[in-house]
Amino acid sequence: MFQFLSQPILNALIILYKVLFSNLGLAIVALTSFVRLLLLPLTNPQLKSAKIMQQLNPELQKLKEKFKDDKQKLAQAQMELYKKNGINPAAGCLPQIVQFVILISLYQVFNQVIKPEANLVDVLNKNLYQFAKLPTGSVLNLNFLYLDLSKPDLLKIPGFFNLPGLFVVLATVFQFLSSRMMMPGVKEGQKEAEVTKGKEDDVAMSMQKQMLYLFPAMTLIFGYTMPSGVILYWFVFSLFSFVQQFMINKSKEGYLLYDKRRN
Repeated sequence: MFQFLSQPILNALIILYKVLFSNLGLAIVALTSFVRLLLLPLTNPQLKSAKIMQQLNPELQKLKEKFKDDKQKLAQAQMELYKKNGINPAAGCLPQIVQFVILISLYQVFNQVIKPEANLVDVLNKNLYQFAKLPTGSVLNLNFLYLDLSKPDLLKIPGFFNLPGLFVVLATVFQFLSSRMMMPGVKEGQKEAEVTKGKEDDVAMSMQKQMLYLFPAMTLIFGYTMPSGVILYWFVFSLFSFVQQFMINKSKEGYLLYDKRRN
């Protein structure tokens, strides 16, 4: 499994490390940005769908009032409305899932290979392709700003428990903001779902609610133990998602698509 997912990421990091002035932090930022750019053709339509879903809220509310006593018909009517407008209610989950898969692979890289030890370069070279190997006797620089990328980003206060560091906090904040922008109307949707029988959230709204809080909570919790190199990746990925969704929300493309399909 390491060779299938983590080894290519390790080699990409070291190649970028050699190109970017022997700076592993910049290599992580560059790799994360490259992955996000590759995902643009896939994520842009999904983020636009999230924008259109916000415009569908009035119609969704009408459906919930109409079928408030029949949960099954409500779910069917919702799916038909989504299909008619060419959107997937779970579309906002995909970027987070991709992020999580790469995060696990990067964690394996730091957990199994990039560790502060005397023979680190020798260990690295055993897992690197021939063209990516580091010169014998060289030293891998694990420092980036105030971080040791092989250790957690923690603010240590003598006599007290450790607090999450700056990048852990930033990763958590932008993870939440990007998720919130991709899943609009969660609170409003919850209120409207309460008019249905049993006062339970519908399937789509329940999924959105879980995804909205799940990944930010995971970011904060895992930040206490994950190497800061992984957290740096998580921060850049979340920041990229936030900026991408912000730009889409400010554009008119999603509205034009919505109006065209409705007319």
